[in-house]
Amino acid sequence: MADDAPKRIRYPLGLPLIDVRTANTARTWNYMIGGKDNFEADREAARRLMAAAPIIAAAAPASRAFLRRTVQYLVTAGIHQFLDIGTGLPTAGSTHEIAQAIAPHCRVVYVDNDPVVLAHARALLTSVPEGVISYLDADAREPEKILADAGTTIDFGEPTAIVMVDLLNFIDDDDMAGAIVSALTAGIASGSYLAITHPASDLDPALLEAERLWNLLATQRVRLRTRAQVAAMLAGLELVEPGLVTVPEWRPEEGDPVAPAPIPLYGAVARKP
Repeated sequence: MADDAPKRIRYPLGLPLIDVRTANTARTWNYMIGGKDNFEADREAARRLMAAAPIIAAAAPASRAFLRRTVQYLVTAGIHQFLDIGTGLPTAGSTHEIAQAIAPHCRVVYVDNDPVVLAHARALLTSVPEGVISYLDADAREPEKILADAGTTIDFGEPTAIVMVDLLNFIDDDDMAGAIVSALTAGIASGSYLAITHPASDLDPALLEAERLWNLLATQRVRLRTRAQVAAMLAGLELVEPGLVTVPEWRPEEGDPVAPAPIPLYGAVARKP
């Protein structure tokens, strides 16, 4: 094999060969939130992104804190079914852990199309006895398939929460991103919720350089958006206070990570009327 050929390894559990010399979205994110399931290409990509836009180092833990607060809010609001799309590699504080710590009977379906993510999820994520978790191999660009397959675990006739943390920025077509949100929210009951985060293109110019770098380093392109563009995806839904804000501004709690500067990552929770 030539020295410059992609280096490939086989994961346990019969996974397909993967390229470990190219940055992978899930593995790079795993590194940035303190996980261990990543390779040097992922770590180098993260380091280059953080060198271009240092605030990224603070954005990752802030995003995890947002997930914790939103899931806690949703469970206390009476939501006991979660559809988490774009799961990423498992780390402490996953959606089902947060939800089932409050209401053990919560049902959670994780969705991803990365075989490494799904194998780790099946191996490492376990539910409490009262609850249920399951996993779907599906692309976010197939919302109807996601809803159909998740329907074996989730009763979409009852209120459900759809969680998309740092997912829509990997849908680089604006119309498609909006159509995905519309199709998913059309398939859930009144009283359901959508929780999203999305990196901003209009808050920190350095993030635009990080976007450029990532699109050079990785095969899965990323697209930042303005607040107005993110807000447009939530049209027809009722924003939970304080609305569409940067993630540290969404119902902060004592002990949350403290950032050295405003974090250019929007977050919102919206209710389907």
